[in-house]
Amino acid sequence: MKKIIATLLVLQFSVPIIFSCTNFLIGKNASTDGSTMISYSADSYNLYGELYHWPAKTYKKGDMLKVYEWDSGKYMGEIPQVLQTYNVLGNMNEYQLAIGETTFTGRRELADSTGIMDYGSLIYIALQRAKTAREAITVMTDLVKNHGYYSTGESFSIADPNEVWILELIGKGAGNKGAVWVAVRIPDDCVSAHANQARIQQFPLNDPENCIYSPDVISFAREKGYYSGNDEDFSFAQAYAPLDFGALRFCEARVWSFFNHINKDMGKYVTYAKGETTDPMPLYIKPDKKLSLRDVQNYMRDHYEDTELDWRNEYGAGPFNSPYRWSPLTWEVDSVEYCNERPISTQQTGFSFVSQSRSWLPNEIGGILWFGIDDAAQSVYYPIYVGNTTVPESMEVGNGDLLNFTWESAFWVHNWVSNMVYDRYSDKIVHVREVQNRLESKFETQQPDIEKEALALYGKSKPEAVKFLTDYSNENVRSGLSEWRKLGEYLMVKYVDGVVKKEEDGKFKRNAYGNPASPERPGYPEEHYRKIIEETGDKYKVRYNY
Repeated sequence: MKKIIATLLVLQFSVPIIFSCTNFLIGKNASTDGSTMISYSADSYNLYGELYHWPAKTYKKGDMLKVYEWDSGKYMGEIPQVLQTYNVLGNMNEYQLAIGETTFTGRRELADSTGIMDYGSLIYIALQRAKTAREAITVMTDLVKNHGYYSTGESFSIADPNEVWILELIGKGAGNKGAVWVAVRIPDDCVSAHANQARIQQFPLNDPENCIYSPDVISFAREKGYYSGNDEDFSFAQAYAPLDFGALRFCEARVWSFFNHINKDMGKYVTYAKGETTDPMPLYIKPDKKLSLRDVQNYMRDHYEDTELDWRNEYGAGPFNSPYRWSPLTWEVDSVEYCNERPISTQQTGFSFVSQSRSWLPNEIGGILWFGIDDAAQSVYYPIYVGNTTVPESMEVGNGDLLNFTWESAFWVHNWVSNMVYDRYSDKIVHVREVQNRLESKFETQQPDIEKEALALYGKSKPEAVKFLTDYSNENVRSGLSEWRKLGEYLMVKYVDGVVKKEEDGKFKRNAYGNPASPERPGYPEEHYRKIIEETGDKYKVRYNY
């Protein structure tokens, strides 16, 4: 995503740096059930959380496709349409192909303002045209080759039921159509991640089963003066996206936090995550144990808890231990620049997902986009099956926007609750997690029976099975959003005006006469009061003797 801009001093002059979006990639032998998974948080203050839908469609020879930049809506041009497109729900299609991204920007002189294809269009057009990860890589790189690449450097996560790939791509500058790129297959028993910094270092030059790349990826770097060593030592990341402090502390730190959860040996890279050292982490690692779907969902909710980057107990966290700070990402006092942390879970997320692709099931049942709106830590991942023919009304494109609030929109309901939670985080997040866990546990418990019934229907009538799953997904979102509205109402009543209503047997307490019981007035934690005293001394000291 290209909407969150901070300013850092890099090479002694200021340039805009972009730090948004996080992806995890999980090979089929690294998951508990044998599925491949990728995750994606689309993080932008300018992104409205919706569930996109392109139904499968046939076209005539000579039909053209108008291309609009995903970020801005700007018309880019048109390209030839294919004869057949596939059903796409969000970032996953009917063949269980899923694609996510993070922007690493890289060398800015390589952006090409004359190109037609932006990174978002690459994703959603490829999903409409490709059945496998390898085919998606071909579609995406051919689109760029034929029509030019408009965006800056990009990392893409691409998964089908059998393989998971990371593709890193950057343009060649104005007037030089195309891009240089490398795609690496993540081993089946490994996981990877990326978060706005190019991660492919050295790569095999003669292993097309596991690595493919543009013919000029090294020669172009030589031509531009980015590299002068031997081919086998060439690093895509070092040539096209050199590290700086922001790339480490704001980007690679998120990768480290995920890796640190799942592999006991990754703690040694904490200095790298803090921006103190530059020896890179591996592109992929083998987890200490296989990851479940719920594991991946919960890792998307990470704020560096219980690590050296945990900032919940600092002054900036306020009295209620908030793991959030408002923008901008960097700030200045007395001509000295400072920064906030940039965790995986963040308030500006428009939507996030975890895709689940399962090779042993029919595509319409095997592929699930577990889709959530708003900040992942305060969202719910709903199961959206990839054969579904409609999307939930509350997530439909056009149901509200960033300037028009509506109670019928999942985006606005979730943001309403989240923004109530931020001001008293440590108390209110407990209630969010309770409802979140209840809903997601329900989906997890129901899944085997739902899919058993869908399989039985599939054997008789594929359309009936698809309708069954469509209705199931849509009803889950409808009822789940109703629960989220109730959560917001509960938080409003319980914590209104800074006091806390008492409860008894799951209900708000009343006095002996039937009226609301007097609320508790907990004030602030003692540590917060001590900080006030440290700053103000005796200014607020109560004096009884004069």
